[in-house]
Amino acid sequence: MTAAARPERRKHDHKADHGRGPEGTFVPGLAARQAAARLLAAVVEAHTPLDGMTDGSHGHPQYRALDERDRGLVRAILISALRHRVTIESLIAGRLDRPLPGNAHMLSHILHVALAQILFLDIPDSAAVDLAVSQARNDPRTQRFASLVNAVLRGVAREKETLLPAALGAARDAPDWFIRRLQDAYGAAAADAILAAHRLESPVDFTVKSDAEKWAGLLGGIVLPTGSVRIGKLDRSVGELPGYDDGEWWVQDAAAALPAKLFGSIAGLRVADLCAAPGGKTAQLAAAGANVTAVEISDNRMKRLATNLARLKLDAELIVADIATYAPDEKFDALLLDAPCSSTGTVRRHPDVLWTKTEADIVKLAGVQRRLLVDAAKLVKPGGTLVFSNCSLDPKEGEELIRAFLADTPAYVLDRIAPDEVPGIAGFSSAEGWLRTTPAGMTMATPALSGLDGFFAARMKKLG
Repeated sequence: MTAAARPERRKHDHKADHGRGPEGTFVPGLAARQAAARLLAAVVEAHTPLDGMTDGSHGHPQYRALDERDRGLVRAILISALRHRVTIESLIAGRLDRPLPGNAHMLSHILHVALAQILFLDIPDSAAVDLAVSQARNDPRTQRFASLVNAVLRGVAREKETLLPAALGAARDAPDWFIRRLQDAYGAAAADAILAAHRLESPVDFTVKSDAEKWAGLLGGIVLPTGSVRIGKLDRSVGELPGYDDGEWWVQDAAAALPAKLFGSIAGLRVADLCAAPGGKTAQLAAAGANVTAVEISDNRMKRLATNLARLKLDAELIVADIATYAPDEKFDALLLDAPCSSTGTVRRHPDVLWTKTEADIVKLAGVQRRLLVDAAKLVKPGGTLVFSNCSLDPKEGEELIRAFLADTPAYVLDRIAPDEVPGIAGFSSAEGWLRTTPAGMTMATPALSGLDGFFAARMKKLG
């Protein structure tokens, strides 16, 4: 199997974990695996987003009870288990004479957690198997399946060098509805390329205030054609990187950095950033010299945005308000609406998205975006510019939405985005004049340095 096809196995010191076995005995590693299975259940059964549950201060209690090293293991397990969920499911099914009982949800989660370690993490197979068996024995719902857990996991572990390449080649690691919508929107070949990109760890991108080449050198990365700085993988926390304390850069996917660039020169203009938190685009607009008003409905999210701007030493007017009722004294020269969406463009970084969102969510969110766009359009001066964007791959939240808005809103016309007006976007500007990126775009020297989030952006002009 090629390096591009097979994800890198992550390293973790499993000896640092702690837990209790069936008789209350101390079992190193058990607590972390129990937490991983519990959080996996919350994702796939209750459609609970992973970020909130793995927040160090407000996350799931079982996760917060772990030390930092164990938390890192839990996150690595869950990312791998969700990223390769269909592949893992196929390997489990291949070891069974009959399907698991329909109500054996926790049994399935235990197997997925263990196989994520055996197949994709640098953890001894024996440790993953033994801890899964202990976990099964420790749970009344799965006690009678402990021998089955042992047999399935040891069978896969023995043959994984043969089984895994075949399973990865045969499976598409996404729900059927998502695959169908991808194929309808992009065609079979492009859909397969996007799904392949989703199996790879996402690189880390930075927007820098100035001198991208300098910061690429200091951060150990490269400068992308669009101007972002990229590193393949963080080897320490973001706060330990050079330039963090001085506010010289912020983490922002290369695709997410594009919509704010579509305004061109905005120095001295009144510019609004709606749905502004966590503030990456607000920072871009402020750094470009605009007089920025950031509007956010959530007080807690606005506090996070304020903290980020303070570190970056950038200023903006911060307004906590609902866009539907927000009424500024003066309308804006330019406005950016980066609308809440299904986030299907961020699956490479957030594989839980495919298992927490449904097709119905896309339809619902498209309706929310349309209402936000109608409200935002009222806040722009005649002759002003409105940029709409989101991180969805689905045309219902992008191309279809903008076509419908323009058809119903004669005060606005599409301001076509030219392929050469922003460096690096030639491959992302569509014939109709908007911007569309996918995780399969931005091919660089290695798979680890390639790709970017799926993003849509359209620029419109309000008629005078």
